[in-house]
Amino acid sequence: MSDQTKDERAPEDIETAEAERTQGGIDGDYEALVRLLKENEELKDRALRVAAEMENLRRRTARDVHDARTYAVANFARDMLSVSDNLRRAIDAIPAEAKAGGDAGFKALIEGVDLTERAMLSALERHGVKKLTPEGEKFDPNFHQAMFEVPNPDVPANTVVQVVQPGYSIGERVLRPAMVGVAKGGPKIAAGEAPVEPGPVNEQAEKDA
Repeated sequence: MSDQTKDERAPEDIETAEAERTQGGIDGDYEALVRLLKENEELKDRALRVAAEMENLRRRTARDVHDARTYAVANFARDMLSVSDNLRRAIDAIPAEAKAGGDAGFKALIEGVDLTERAMLSALERHGVKKLTPEGEKFDPNFHQAMFEVPNPDVPANTVVQVVQPGYSIGERVLRPAMVGVAKGGPKIAAGEAPVEPGPVNEQAEKDA
């Protein structure tokens, strides 16, 4: 048996051991580097997702604030339209003879009611409420409610020919659809357009109600 101790190994054995230790250290450093790079990529991906979520949240919040400001008065405005309708009905119910032959006080009363209605509509308009008077326009089920059809070969079918009651919108939403009569019997509607059928208020108006 050789008397050679561990400290008395041949030079080539020592070099081999040193090389193995060095290689082991390099392999360990490489694995640690790969692990750190992977963790860095995961952190970067997580940070990007958080940033995207924050941006989406910011946009949703801004949209909600905008909608809250735009549509906050929707229910109140809808109630005020009923008052405006009653004022207009009161004026329209007065016979022309009575308007022409009434005394100064009666005429002043009529004028006061008319001014009140106009002032109310003007105030609503300042808050984003717009009147819909679509006579002569193409029927749009998103903004109009067809009440009846009018045979008229001189007008393109599906055209609004009479407004029974004006509609109103607020922002991009329908506050109240315009009640209209539409032409029937004119030139055929373009391909892809659905024929008009008198019916209940469109779904959007029902949702806003």
